[in-house]
Amino acid sequence: MEKRSTREALGDGLTELGRLNENIIVIDADVASSTYAKAFADEFPDRYYNVGIAEQNMVEVASGMALAGKKPYAVAFSSFLIGRAYDQIRCCVAMPNLDVKLVATHAGITVGEDGSTHQMLEDLALMRVLPNMNIFVPADYWSARNMIVSSYKNDKPLYIRLGRPEVPLFYSPWDEFHIGGGRIIREGSDVSIVACGIMLFEALRAADILARQGIEAEIIDCYSVKPLPEELIQSSVRRTGCCVVAEEHNGMGGLCGAVAESLGINYPVPLRFVAVKDRFGESGTPAELQEYYSLKYREIVGAVAQVWTTRRR
Repeated sequence: MEKRSTREALGDGLTELGRLNENIIVIDADVASSTYAKAFADEFPDRYYNVGIAEQNMVEVASGMALAGKKPYAVAFSSFLIGRAYDQIRCCVAMPNLDVKLVATHAGITVGEDGSTHQMLEDLALMRVLPNMNIFVPADYWSARNMIVSSYKNDKPLYIRLGRPEVPLFYSPWDEFHIGGGRIIREGSDVSIVACGIMLFEALRAADILARQGIEAEIIDCYSVKPLPEELIQSSVRRTGCCVVAEEHNGMGGLCGAVAESLGINYPVPLRFVAVKDRFGESGTPAELQEYYSLKYREIVGAVAQVWTTRRR
C-alpha cells in the first residue's frame, strides 16, 4: 500500500494554489525543507517570505498581509506556531477575524524522536477555544492536499494540522472537504467511532476486529474539528446508541472534548476516549510512541467493549 505523509501535501497544495491565485502568499519560519513549503518557494520566490525562527513575527506579518488584501499561509511546526505564537494568533488573527491560514506540520506524538518539546498535544484545544477559528485535521495526503487547495475559497481564520509520518493513501484526488464537514467512511449499527488524523486508520482496523465479534462499527472521519459536524455525529449516535472518540492529542479539549460537549447537551450516550491521557510526550519512534501512549486499534476495540454493553437504545 502506497504511503505519503500529510506534510507532503503542503508543498503540493500550496504550489497548486499559487497557480490558481496570485494573491496567495507563503510565510515560513525557516523550516521550508521539513514542511515541504520549499516547493512553493522554488516556483514563486517573489511570494515566499522566510522570517526566520520567529513565529510570533510570522503571524503578525501574515495578519498585515491579510489586511493588505493578500491570502497568507503561515507555515511552521505545530509546537512553535501554536505554542510560541498563541498571543499573536489570538490578537492579530482571531480577534479581527482575518483571512489567515495557519498550517502546522509535525503535530502530535508521532513527531517521534524529537521528544516532548516538539510533540504538540495541546494545539487543538488551544485553537478550539478561539472565537472565529476553524480547524481541519486531514487523515491522509489527498485529504490534506484537497483541504489546502479548497481553503483559499473562504475568508475565515483556519488552522490545518498536519503530521510527520507516512500514512496510507485513503482518499482520492477528487474527494471534497469543507469547513464543518465530516464523512461516514464505514456504516454500522452498533457503535459510532469518531476519529481524525492518523487515528482514522486505527479505527478502521478496530472495525474489522469488531465485525468478527459481531459488532458493526460506524466510522466517521471528523476532519473538521471546529466547527464540528454535529448533525452527522448525532445522527450516527442516535442509530448506534454509543460512541468512541479517537485522536492523536490530549484527551481534553480537542476532538474528544468537542464530541463530549455536543453529545452531552444534545444526546447523552455511553462515551469513551482513545487519546493521550493528560501527559507530555517522550522520545521514541512513531510506532513505539503509539504503542506506549495507547493510541492503537486495540484500545479502540477495548473502548467499544466498555460502551457497547451499556449503549442507549
